[in-house]
Amino acid sequence: MRKNRIVLDPKIRSGKPIIPGIRISVEFLLDLLANGYMRKSSAFYEDIRAALEYAAEILKSEKVYPVITKD
Repeated sequence: MRKNRIVLDPKIRSGKPIIPGIRISVEFLLDLLANGYMRKSSAFYEDIRAALEYAAEILKSEKVYPVITKD
């Protein structure tokens, strides 16, 4: 993960992972991207990459439990 691009601080946004300096949560940034928002800026591009890497790491460690249903 890109060091210093994602910060977790219980005093900021209730401890959600954020982009430092602008205090935008990774969750909010990913939601913006999912809804088509894009800005041409190299700094913003690096924030996007960091957010995507962070999300990928979280999903890699996610435990999935199959649920068997009777039809």
